[in-house]
Amino acid sequence: MQIALNARILQAPRTGIGHYLAELVSALTHEPDLELSLFHGWGWSSSLPQAAMPGYSRLTPLLRQIPGAYQARRWLEQRRFDRGHSAAIDLYHEPSLWPLAFKGPTIITLHDLTHLHYPSTQPAARLREIERRLGKGVRQARLILTDSQFVADEAQRYFGLGPERFVVAPLGAATRFHPRSNESLQQTLQPHGVQPQRYFLCVGTLEPRKNLSLALRAHAQLPQALRQRFPLLVIGMAGWKGDQLNDELHKALAAGHVRLLGYLPDEQVAQLVAGARALVFPSVYEGFGLPVLEAMSSGTPVVLTRYSSMPEVAGTAGNYIEPDDVHGLCEAMSRLADDEAHRQVCREAGLQRAKLFSWERCAKLTVRAYRQALGG
Repeated sequence: MQIALNARILQAPRTGIGHYLAELVSALTHEPDLELSLFHGWGWSSSLPQAAMPGYSRLTPLLRQIPGAYQARRWLEQRRFDRGHSAAIDLYHEPSLWPLAFKGPTIITLHDLTHLHYPSTQPAARLREIERRLGKGVRQARLILTDSQFVADEAQRYFGLGPERFVVAPLGAATRFHPRSNESLQQTLQPHGVQPQRYFLCVGTLEPRKNLSLALRAHAQLPQALRQRFPLLVIGMAGWKGDQLNDELHKALAAGHVRLLGYLPDEQVAQLVAGARALVFPSVYEGFGLPVLEAMSSGTPVVLTRYSSMPEVAGTAGNYIEPDDVHGLCEAMSRLADDEAHRQVCREAGLQRAKLFSWERCAKLTVRAYRQALGG
């Protein structure tokens, strides 16, 4: 099978969908009788780009200010897509929101429906494009891959489609997420002023649906001595309208017990996840919740909400809280800090749960969907 994959999103700093595509492509290369052609927006390649396109983060805000920028870029991409792909392409896989026009069979990956629940987290121009194109893309696709059963069920209701149009292919954790010795973490942790197992961690783009404000308020309610022993580290880029968190975040930063680390290289993130006392992940909406799986794979307990897809990932290994329960999150953090036996039980449960997920399994389910879409 000759598969065309739209890899343009890998020009941006890698967050959830970018990590999905990079890991999926790597796993697909081990599948027999499968050849990949990757479209990167301006041309085609057989290999993944290693880093974000230089200047991407500076260019994107400028594009938002230009009327019709999304449509113009889309028109250019379509022309380059049409001009460059081989006539031998059997199937086109679009891993992000809406596909380009293609005369042959198409599969899309629908990661979530965030734009329906949290439209304010999208730039206005991008939201208009999603609303204009997503429905058409769903109709164009022979099959729709989702990361979780939750998203498949949600999309079936919203688009009025039958379950036979959907294939659930749960994600995996990259190999860099694994338990590590305290000694191996010292060099990465030292610049941040923390010791292994002596900090809580939040991971995710700074935007309202990630519910970071709950983590900030709960951490602030811990006894002062506990806050000093276990500061809260936050990894992630500022999202669209992430400034909504600024007042609360600035107060927490000023108090000295919260540290904002920004966007970090993948290996540093993996080491910080492995070294955390627990991952605090109070998000109210996720299509999968990859940081949850990555933490469990690293032997790090997880505190999370029982909302959207996340129970599918954490199962009985999660420490569940309500998304507005400051006291409940504070208690969960306090117990994980002080009760070593409880933390070890959570650690072992997470490691066992994580074994159920892998990128190899995701790739095999994806290939099965390719063959199904081609009538095989």
